[in-house]
Amino acid sequence: MADLTLTVTSCGAVTNPGLRRPINEDSIVASHPVFLVADGMGGHQAGDAASRTVADRMRVLVGTKPTVDTVKAALGRAGEAVTELAGVDPERAAGTTVSGVVAVTQEGIPYWLVVNLGDSRTYRLTDGELEQLSVDHSEVQELISDGVLSSAQARSHPRRNVVTRAMGGGMHYDPDYWLVPMEENDRILVCSDGLTGELDDSQIAAILREFADPLAGARALMEAALTAGGKDNISVIVVDVIGLSDPFAADQTAKDISGDDTLPGDEDTVPRERVGRAAQ
Repeated sequence: MADLTLTVTSCGAVTNPGLRRPINEDSIVASHPVFLVADGMGGHQAGDAASRTVADRMRVLVGTKPTVDTVKAALGRAGEAVTELAGVDPERAAGTTVSGVVAVTQEGIPYWLVVNLGDSRTYRLTDGELEQLSVDHSEVQELISDGVLSSAQARSHPRRNVVTRAMGGGMHYDPDYWLVPMEENDRILVCSDGLTGELDDSQIAAILREFADPLAGARALMEAALTAGGKDNISVIVVDVIGLSDPFAADQTAKDISGDDTLPGDEDTVPRERVGRAAQ
């Protein structure tokens, strides 16, 4: 069997605190074969530390040929490290979402291993059509699944920032994983809810179709989210599969444009358990 497991990717990545936050609690990993966004919870010295911890633990896979098992093991170590950050005060416990893809192989065939925990998102653009690969772990997603809310209604629901699963934050975490066959010309989008809270899927798809260069597309999405309000930290990774060949034949390090650090406000993602305690 021909070895199709070596892929060439082109990636653009941007992160920005938005217009209302002095601290950026998002962290990203965007170098082949790992493309992940972590959106921290718990405020400065908690959320930013949690997301950075996940990024650091997952970055060890950069430049390797990981398997499903090695990805799960790395994410498990990341979860343990975030739990250690939480300390004794559950109201300020460090926590983070994480979503994205890792290029892996199964029986010599390349796949995207989609990883998700929380309400950051992973999409794929195929033949001009945008598909959300991840499923939000959020209260509004539960209401959508139950037929109580439409996607449009969920965007303005007062509990739209309440997640039902996360890493740390006083919550038990159980990530979702999906294996998605990789194809040439795949375009993957990974983003924090600072993007999807400002733009709907049709707006996102239009921008991804407009810009052939992944960095230009990532920048355009970030600028559109800022123009729409920029209420939260915004992180965007756009990664294209440009060939199934040697991944080290070209520079695949993401171009990362970082904004200033930021602080949580009323749009900050929070775990459901913390909301429940506050209401008691």
